[in-house]
Amino acid sequence: MSYLFTSESVSEGHPDKIADQISDALIDHFLAYDPDSKVACETLVTTGQVVLAGEVKSKAYLDVQQIARDTINKIGYTKGAYQFDGNSCGILSAIHEQSQDINQGVDRASKEEQGAGDQGMMFGYATNETENFMPLALEISHRLLKELAALRREMKDITYLRPDAKAQVTLQYSDDNKPERIEAIVVSTQHDDFGPDDESMLAKIKADIINILIPRVKATFSKEVQALFGDDIKFHINPTGKFVIGGPHGDAGLTGRKIIVDTYGGKGAHGGGAFSGKDPSKVDRSAAYATRHIAKNLVAAGVATEILVQVSYAIGVVEPMGIFVNTYGTSKVDFTDGQIAEIVTSIFDMRPFAIESRLKLRNPIYTETAAYGHMGRTPEVKTVRFESPYEGIKELEVETFTWEKLDYVDKVKTAFNL
Repeated sequence: MSYLFTSESVSEGHPDKIADQISDALIDHFLAYDPDSKVACETLVTTGQVVLAGEVKSKAYLDVQQIARDTINKIGYTKGAYQFDGNSCGILSAIHEQSQDINQGVDRASKEEQGAGDQGMMFGYATNETENFMPLALEISHRLLKELAALRREMKDITYLRPDAKAQVTLQYSDDNKPERIEAIVVSTQHDDFGPDDESMLAKIKADIINILIPRVKATFSKEVQALFGDDIKFHINPTGKFVIGGPHGDAGLTGRKIIVDTYGGKGAHGGGAFSGKDPSKVDRSAAYATRHIAKNLVAAGVATEILVQVSYAIGVVEPMGIFVNTYGTSKVDFTDGQIAEIVTSIFDMRPFAIESRLKLRNPIYTETAAYGHMGRTPEVKTVRFESPYEGIKELEVETFTWEKLDYVDKVKTAFNL
């Protein structure tokens, strides 16, 4: 019997995502001016107010308030009518120096012996149901909101959009776990005030989403996925009605509250640790990227059609506690999942410093990860520019989303005789 599965995404203007982007903008600026920076910073946003808190060990001195303002303005909160805008909101910084008790367990005389920044378990997942090896319901949800943001910035086809939005997609799967059709799409988007006529406002928004947004999103997919966009999709567009009050004025936002949106939309598993606001010595972030890298290369190499990889650490300890692999019965090789995990250990060095080096994580590449998912993105070499009244101008060539590269497929094939 077929079954339904749902994933959601939120826009860059969602309060929690504003907080994530501010925290990661701080990370990027610290790493740009001091690659050895240790940073763990949290952000709270609410009506007209931003609070920055956390711990930093860095040689760089930054204007953190201005970095926060620039990030908010870039997202699109630039009008007083939103009750939250980058030019006028209050910003309180409570960032202080990192605890020496934590630092002594991480820094070592030899960088190769760097300990894990915390205990915990991290998961990576990959499936062959999409070209980027991501779960399809989440991928559609992300693309709905990326295109909605593009429409907002174009100010052409839909002129009333505001930054806050959410999307949700429900897929019907067959017994053999293949997507059959889209059952339902939910889109809630913040908008300008239309006046007293709520009924015509809702009709206009629904028509624009179905007739403008959906075709744009559908066109970005392969023909196989486009075939899932049938005429019987149940659409729920702004189902609560009017959505003028949004963003931090509608709900407070906090760093790290959208960890399922950030990863696999409920597929696979999650260890519980957020990513944004953490430098790569924190294995919550770096090891989650490394396990995604492993899972994606294993699926791409043909080891299985769906794979979950877990790694775990103890704070201050160099070697991971263990690696676990689950192929969900989809393995294409003559090895048990335990044997696959042993082979993975021989291919991928999972010590914290080895992960940082392999994936080039000591670069300012994180602001881009903080909206529309950390996984399933396209690696790109680009030049990034930073300005600081204290540190000057810095331009760097960086490689983004390195954990999405399929650069270990040949090594995996060799190890598994594929």
